[in-house]
Amino acid sequence: MVSPKRTLVTSALPYANGPLHIGHLAGAYLNADIYVRWLRGQGDEVLFVCGSDEHGAAITVRAMKEGLTPKEIVDKYHQLFESTFQSIGISFDVYDRTSAPLHHETSQAFFRTLYDQGAFIEKVSEQYFDEEANSFLADRYIMGTCPRCANPDAYGDQCERCGSALSPTELIHPRSTLSGSQPVLRETRHWYLPLEDHESWLREWITEGTLEGQPHHDPDTWKNHVLGQCKSWLDSGLQPRAMTRDLDWGVDVPQDIPGSEGKKLYVWMDAPIGYISATRRWAETHGGDWQSWWQDPDTQLVHFIGKDNIVFHCLIFPAILRAHGGYNLPVNVPANQFMNLEGDKISTSRNWAVWVDEYVRDFPGMQDSLRYNMIRNMPEQRDSEFTWKNFQETHNSELVNNLANFANRVLVLTRKYYDGVVPETDPGSIIQGPEGEEIRVGDWLKRMADLVGEVDASIRQFAFRDALMRVMDLSSQGNQILQVNEPWKRIKSDPEQVKSVMYTSLQIVTTLARLIRPFLPFTADRLDELLLDHQVGEHGRIKTMFTLLQNSKGILPSGHRIGDPGHLFDRIPDEMIDIQIERLHAHPVKDAVADTQEQPFEWVAPKPEIQYEQFAGLDLRAGTILAAVKVPKADRLLELQVDLGYEQRTIVSGIAEHFAPEEIIGQQVLVLANLAPRKLKGILSQGMILMATGQNGKLVFVQPGQPIPNGCVIN
Repeated sequence: MVSPKRTLVTSALPYANGPLHIGHLAGAYLNADIYVRWLRGQGDEVLFVCGSDEHGAAITVRAMKEGLTPKEIVDKYHQLFESTFQSIGISFDVYDRTSAPLHHETSQAFFRTLYDQGAFIEKVSEQYFDEEANSFLADRYIMGTCPRCANPDAYGDQCERCGSALSPTELIHPRSTLSGSQPVLRETRHWYLPLEDHESWLREWITEGTLEGQPHHDPDTWKNHVLGQCKSWLDSGLQPRAMTRDLDWGVDVPQDIPGSEGKKLYVWMDAPIGYISATRRWAETHGGDWQSWWQDPDTQLVHFIGKDNIVFHCLIFPAILRAHGGYNLPVNVPANQFMNLEGDKISTSRNWAVWVDEYVRDFPGMQDSLRYNMIRNMPEQRDSEFTWKNFQETHNSELVNNLANFANRVLVLTRKYYDGVVPETDPGSIIQGPEGEEIRVGDWLKRMADLVGEVDASIRQFAFRDALMRVMDLSSQGNQILQVNEPWKRIKSDPEQVKSVMYTSLQIVTTLARLIRPFLPFTADRLDELLLDHQVGEHGRIKTMFTLLQNSKGILPSGHRIGDPGHLFDRIPDEMIDIQIERLHAHPVKDAVADTQEQPFEWVAPKPEIQYEQFAGLDLRAGTILAAVKVPKADRLLELQVDLGYEQRTIVSGIAEHFAPEEIIGQQVLVLANLAPRKLKGILSQGMILMATGQNGKLVFVQPGQPIPNGCVIN
């Protein structure tokens, strides 16, 4: 359990144009909170920073919809974010905002340094202009018909129906959201960061983990879909990225720079600098030194984000930091995939979401039940799904029947047999282990120390679901120890043996109380109350516990008096879940209904009958897309690298008109693996990805109902 000198942890700045939903929580906040709480428990020096992202065109669009000013919108959602994060137990050391004067000052200073160092190039480009509003239009100020799925209300940067990434000029019949008129293209001048100049060192840094010829990080510890998306962009060739926009809401380009009038910093120039300004805010408040967190090479930087922000945190922001000079680059960006909801993608526009603030209101005192289910189903390597029935099931079967049941049994028996006092026992005394095996009490304590080490390894590898399951398995083993030893039958015939069993069980409960804190902090607080374990704060508690257990010593000493028994969780009845499901389905999915009515699905005639032997000859396998790049001079083709478990293959697929390369990294697919290889545009394709043709000709991946190992045979 070796730690760096200090660790700076950031969570993606939530965009202040709407409430937080469970997809946000599972993507960038809950995982970061677990990581930070664990490091604190190990006694590490760690700082956890975040803040509201309050600039960009979507803010002003939201303000227009609600009849408010942009400032009123960001104030509204910033306050909601703060209260929501606090209510669900996300333990930021500082939560700042990008509309703060300190952030504007920090961002402008960054831009000024890059400008003075010649890091930018100036380019003239064409941008849509609203002649009625007399304003250039950012991507989100433009709507039109999606060229992929025919959605008439796609935005200039993305279609929220089919998920395709777009540019404004791709829209059919574009219209301004300001006036409703058709915009015209006009020339405008902006500052660009020439990312192609950074491509060489970025590739070396991403793929080899080296910076200026020196080891920086281990790329093998980065997630496949993160590396895959970065490599996809690098292989496609990086292009200049605009660092300024024509907007009326945002951080001003320094006014003494010629041509700065009316120009604001691009949101992806100013937003990640929010991590730095938030650290400065923390230092001002706490009297600390912010530079040591960003500029000391002994500090490790870790970004927690969702997969839609990978390119910005792994390519664009590092290029900005490197162009500036003197700043640390991240040692890992453990981006999570997406969490879906009840068989469909979460959609804020369709209100197909579980809003965290509403959950806290509807399930008072049950924050950890949501945290548990989010971790249990965390989309660490591939998309996952939340369902209300699964939420109920995991709560009742795992939190109530396992964890709460074990803790309550131990506390009740301790109160009954020893008036709530931890009994004395010898570390050499023997009890029966969870499998009925004989084990010394001291050896069992050492076994729990080994478990602490295993949980530590999982968390430092960002495998939070695995870590939680290891902790919950300890609770299961505790229940088994009680069942095997049956202290209620032996209390009179062998009281010394029962003391050993109850002493061991109390140490398991106390170990659980400390191990679950990063995952279920409210439950950990409750267990501390029941155990009357009054050690203050998180810092070093896990490390202290590990040392005691490793030396065959208990955490709760003999003679310590615990509190009165109490319940940790109540069962969730069907009625509570039915209300949530009815509420979710009460909101009509307007776009989907309109789709069905306006453009009915056209059935394709069945193909001729084949014999079973013909079907049996197909070798269908599960695989995962590791990388994707566009095939040059081929509008329809993507070159894919697919992991089939037993090998990786190159497959050329005609899906480029339906999916952007970066959005399919990590997608599990079904592959026809024994299709004879053939060359497409000079590339040898070794298989075929199975696709379905859905509404409006939109291609949809055919995939297993739940994740399965790559290489699994499909029968």
